[in-house]
Amino acid sequence: MSEREFEFTDKDFKRVQKIAYDFAGIDLNDSKNNLVYNRLAKRIRFLGQKSFKTYLDYVEQQGESEFIHLINSITTNLTFFFRENHHFEYLADTVIPELIKQNAATKKIRIWSAGCSTGEEPYSIAIVLKECVPAGWDAKVIATDLDSNVVNTGLAGVYKIDRLKGVSEERKSRWFMKGEGSKAGFVKTKDELQKIIEFGQLNLMENWPFKEKFDAIFCRNVVIYFDKPTQSKLFNRYADSLPMGGHLFVGHSESLYKVCDRFELLGQTIYKKTK
Repeated sequence: MSEREFEFTDKDFKRVQKIAYDFAGIDLNDSKNNLVYNRLAKRIRFLGQKSFKTYLDYVEQQGESEFIHLINSITTNLTFFFRENHHFEYLADTVIPELIKQNAATKKIRIWSAGCSTGEEPYSIAIVLKECVPAGWDAKVIATDLDSNVVNTGLAGVYKIDRLKGVSEERKSRWFMKGEGSKAGFVKTKDELQKIIEFGQLNLMENWPFKEKFDAIFCRNVVIYFDKPTQSKLFNRYADSLPMGGHLFVGHSESLYKVCDRFELLGQTIYKKTK
């Protein structure tokens, strides 16, 4: 076995575990030791640090900006448009028709993409809103992530064309512009989608700035990084941010079973607030 480029002791790993948990609620078990080393070694090399100890000292000196770099390094932002498409079909076929009836007086719909990554999820939600909500309604997506870099990717709305795998040709031509010349192989989301999404940086473990409740929340493939007490706290906060009957969409490997009893499972990791 080859020697590691940087010294990485058990004490160093425990420091990373503590930082990840205290700052972002992320629960790193001991099996993630190699992943943490491999992901953070790139950052240490980039910064010209000599060891994990000096890097972690630097993280604590720099505060939030470097905490976010560390969290970004050890989590994964790989996603694509209409991932877990059954969620978007349910949104189109069931949730939005219900909201059109319920919210007829205000003609307002708000959906939160919590942990929006590089923006494919909120744009997918925005496409469904544009296709299903009547003209004249105020329908918006609030998209937040801890990582300001991925938020900026979402704001720019430029993606490699392979992120559109599985998207119908009709939707591709309706909602995306194909790049040419030096931009060949890329697409850009159309302005009418960008106008109904509000992107922002947010740490889910801290205070949330929202005054009003959401009609639905997407939080998919986010809580896989959290331990059960943190998941419970987060799902209860989501329940507080939804009206009775509001919908919560979670990732395919996630569950609220024995974590939060305020939702009813409708199937396929779609939940409805019941209390």
